Amino acid sequence: MNDPEEVAKLYRNRFRDRDRGTSDVVWRVLCRHFFQRYVAEGDTVLDLGAGGCEFLRHIVCGQRIAVDLNPEVAQLAPEGTWVLRISCDDLSPIPSESVDVVFASNVFEHLADTWDLLQTLRETHRVLRRGGRLLILQPNIRILKGRYWDFIDHRLPLTDRSLVEALRLVDFEVREARSRFLPFTKSSRWPKSAFFVRLYLLFPVAHRILGEQAWVVGAKP
Repeated sequence: MNDPEEVAKLYRNRFRDRDRGTSDVVWRVLCRHFFQRYVAEGDTVLDLGAGGCEFLRHIVCGQRIAVDLNPEVAQLAPEGTWVLRISCDDLSPIPSESVDVVFASNVFEHLADTWDLLQTLRETHRVLRRGGRLLILQPNIRILKGRYWDFIDHRLPLTDRSLVEALRLVDFEVREARSRFLPFTKSSRWPKSAFFVRLYLLFPVAHRILGEQAWVVGAKP
């Protein structure tokens, strides 16, 4: 799915406008009570495969960079965001060692093969400053099994363990790796109100029951 117009059509069909309000509620709580611990207020943050830009709208940081092939991302990104319509395996417009945090949520499963994944990780490693962090939220095929393929644009099967191996191959230090964190999709048994999302984060036992996405944190030495 490398054609921008096809990407835009796919996501318009998959995510309706009526879902955006609910999604923003969830992401506001996730950013405030979980993701923010990995991001300092002055950090330059790159959202790889930014999609609806929910992360960038709710994370507190310095400069924001959104990378996505979907031309509609420019309309969804917060004001002041540097929006790049480029493939994630070639981040050449972004200078080396200029980014503090890269966030990649539900993006690597869309890559064609392991070569594309490793090249994306190499580019991510290049743009990160020393000590910079790569935050990965990724559907875990080891847990989801056949449901991993419920979306037409999923191509690359990944587990928490294969992600860890890939990170180490391109010289990341793995700081954290959870096989289960968040549910797979918005249609999962996922609490939609701010109160229940916060409650879910407070009780890791719920992650072991409902969590189907891995959470992996890498750092550039």
